[in-house]
Amino acid sequence: MSSRRSRNTSRPGPFDFDVSGWPVLPRLRGVFVTATDTEVGKTLIAGAIARQLRSAGRSVEVFKPVATGCRSDRHGLVSADAEFLAACADSRRKLAEICPLCYAAAVAPNLAAQREGRPVDLEAIFRQYEALAGAADAVVVEGIGGLLCPIRDDFWVIHLARMMGLAVVIVTRAELGAINHTLLTLHAARCAGLHVAGVIVNRYRLEPPTAAATTGSTAYARGDADLAMSTNPLQIAQLGATKVLAIVPDDPASSVEKLLLGPDVQFAVGQVDWAEIMGLPPAE
Repeated sequence: MSSRRSRNTSRPGPFDFDVSGWPVLPRLRGVFVTATDTEVGKTLIAGAIARQLRSAGRSVEVFKPVATGCRSDRHGLVSADAEFLAACADSRRKLAEICPLCYAAAVAPNLAAQREGRPVDLEAIFRQYEALAGAADAVVVEGIGGLLCPIRDDFWVIHLARMMGLAVVIVTRAELGAINHTLLTLHAARCAGLHVAGVIVNRYRLEPPTAAATTGSTAYARGDADLAMSTNPLQIAQLGATKVLAIVPDDPASSVEKLLLGPDVQFAVGQVDWAEIMGLPPAE
């Protein structure tokens, strides 16, 4: 590819977040969805963003660079996350193009690659991302794990996010511990020079604390958890000097595995001006 730079023979350590020795990827409009941890719900949120763009009359493509914990069928390994994203975006691209690297073991990609004897093919990721240039108005990229999840020993999710240059959306839990995890993620993103569009608080419980939450040691702990959930969004916004873009309720109607996007999730994500975040021109 003509845009490729020559590789450095001695690359800085991964914590330097230096990507000068890697390819120059096309500058697309879109967002890079990451999370404070695994199983936080970033696939659901990424899919909801794609669906919102489609509902607004925008063409959108989705990209999941690498997935682990994939199931095996007669066509090979399949990522349920990629299936969900494709359904939300109404994408006609092959799943192998949406998610070029799939591994069976539900561990970090570098370890999955080692266990399965299939080295991480970064060129495949770069190639499929380059193919998205001009394919749609916007692209929604969903990372794997958090920003410091290793795709390869010397190449982490944060490096890929930096190469893509997309606005970053951080998905966090609503529960106790969210402040610490979110602030750490924000710090890492800023150290790498990423532009953070904001945070989405996911799986927020809308029901108020029960009467039992005020009595008894176990109930008292439950009351503390409810207090943490209700105050975390403001704490994250203030201490992290960031925007809380949306507070997304826990929606039992949503299921990545069943390709279902519940109305509560879609409504919450739909309140965000994604066109402005992505720098999209006014819709025709």
